Amino acid sequence: MTTSDDVRAIALSLPETTEKTAWSMPTFRVAGKMFATLPENETSMAVRCPKEERDELVLAEPEKFWIASHEASFAWVRVRLAALDDKDELRDILVDSWQQAAPPRLLEERAKKARR
Repeated sequence: MTTSDDVRAIALSLPETTEKTAWSMPTFRVAGKMFATLPENETSMAVRCPKEERDELVLAEPEKFWIASHEASFAWVRVRLAALDDKDELRDILVDSWQQAAPPRLLEERAKKARR
């Protein structure tokens, strides 16, 4: 089972990520742009997700993903941490969200490292 500690460790391992408390919850940012939060009692997280993909995720795996009513008009999706398969799935979700917020410079650096 994945936990909020896993979210924090993976998020903070991504280049230039910082943690900042906002709205009384931990948020994770790259270049000042938020890409993940740990709302409520930290049993779930919210991540960036294009609306089209978000709707497909929720329909395909409602036990893992849902849309909070106050986030419905934004490109975010909630993820139940206990429902994830493993830390690899958690990492994939966080990296995808990070990539949506990261500046081009960081994306290029990451791509260069991956090609090595």
